[in-house]
Amino acid sequence: MIAHPFVKLNFGLDVLRKRPDGFHDLETLFVPCHEIHDTLEIIRSDDFSATSAAIQVRYDAGKGQIAQAVSDDGKVLVTIARAEGVDWDPLEDLTVRAFRMLDSDYSLGPVKIFLEKTSPVGAGLGGGSADAAFALQMISDLFGLDLSREKLLDYASGLGSDCAFFLYDRPMFGSGRGEILSEYDLPQDFDEKYEVKVVVPEGVSVSTADAYKGIVPSVPHVPLRERLALPVEKWRDCVTNAFEETVFMKYPSLSEVKRSLYDTGAAYAAMSGSGSAFFAIYPRS
Repeated sequence: MIAHPFVKLNFGLDVLRKRPDGFHDLETLFVPCHEIHDTLEIIRSDDFSATSAAIQVRYDAGKGQIAQAVSDDGKVLVTIARAEGVDWDPLEDLTVRAFRMLDSDYSLGPVKIFLEKTSPVGAGLGGGSADAAFALQMISDLFGLDLSREKLLDYASGLGSDCAFFLYDRPMFGSGRGEILSEYDLPQDFDEKYEVKVVVPEGVSVSTADAYKGIVPSVPHVPLRERLALPVEKWRDCVTNAFEETVFMKYPSLSEVKRSLYDTGAAYAAMSGSGSAFFAIYPRS
């Protein structure tokens, strides 16, 4: 079973308040972006893999581009390939955590997980959360669990604040930690009038924990939903990403990236999530 977990963009991101549980309440519009994606395969342990041979050909284990591990109980063999190198424990990957979460409730059989990681890490695009959400759905299908959307959303929320969004393939307005989702419709002619481009600066990876340091939560006078209802050309002055101020202080080069997007004619440009990736909305000619 093979899937291609996509990433997300944040059209506006307000950090409203810090919660007693240590998390923050926020509001944001999650928008799917299929331009960037990973490749995830999950199979039963005795099935043939369609991706393992390709991974071995395209990546060099000697350069740290392939990481592989087997869990102590033998229930998970995980292989992760990434051109920039795999610098985390494969058994701590969110795809494995997704399997463990379902296995603890349903006593699943052993699996092999193959993840080709082509989405950037530490870019605010939610690639890891996407992998986890897709893994939940794939494992449910693979073992015939027939889990409802509501049940999958519960599991996803336990894996990451933005994980639940990736069980949808449409814009969703997020509140709470980001796990409370409601449908949101962009204007019907949005794709006809605008083109969205994603820019991932090289050599800059932003930790979400670091991005939250120094941030000052505040409740805007005008709710994000109302500001998003304005024409895109007016978003520049009112639809903001609360992380930009603190992240730009630590990484001044990122503010230059945003400025360059406006210099090239973007109607709106912003950092996605906690950074470092940006997106720009350009009017179609």
